[in-house]
Amino acid sequence: MGFDTNGVKFLLTARASGVRFERSAMIGRQRMHLFADTLDVLLKHFGFEDSKDQAQKVLSEDNRFAEPFLRLLGATEIASFDASDYESATCIHDMNEAIPEHYKGKYSVVIDGGTLEHVFNFPVALKNCMEMIEVGGYYLGMTPANNFMGHGFYQFSPELYFRAFSPSNGFITEQIFIHEDTPDAQWVKLPDPEVLGKRVQMVNSKPAYLLVQARKTSEVNIFEKVPQQSDYSATWKNVKS
Repeated sequence: MGFDTNGVKFLLTARASGVRFERSAMIGRQRMHLFADTLDVLLKHFGFEDSKDQAQKVLSEDNRFAEPFLRLLGATEIASFDASDYESATCIHDMNEAIPEHYKGKYSVVIDGGTLEHVFNFPVALKNCMEMIEVGGYYLGMTPANNFMGHGFYQFSPELYFRAFSPSNGFITEQIFIHEDTPDAQWVKLPDPEVLGKRVQMVNSKPAYLLVQARKTSEVNIFEKVPQQSDYSATWKNVKS
């Protein structure tokens, strides 16, 4: 688990788009997985002054855990959630189980840097993340798509996130990108299959990640209505009409 070059770029891009990191929650305590010169270039690109010193500081503190980087993004409160204390997470909670009430609506951003694919009860884990976010806050996910068989329990389709982070669940999916697992990867912004009117599919030969940014717009009973794949929903509607 951790933030590599693309993950760091994604978090910096999210910050530039208006995501607030004041009260950040990491699902799994994340580490930084990139070199100082690469972080320097990224920070400089996003307008950070003294980027070289900041990059060295971020990567030399706290055994390369991500808290110093999140503080650089504006975090004043940082929590990390894990089922075990082996990496000294601040909150020990198995995401297979419903999140306790006192964590709900608490965070301005919840970040999955590669944890939810390892959680068997994924709908519960995702719902936990969604409930932890305050109205106006954000979910940021970096999660495996193609060619990660054996890495975790799951690898994900973008439609899963478009349907989960929908207005009926109190969210808007602002953007989803896919990229292959290389430091200089090209990001491709994905359309919503429901809007496009057909499935969004990709066949490739390298591991690929999804980058998901979604904003919470209201408090509702999440997954009260079970999400359905959009092309099937359209077919069923047409048959009924």
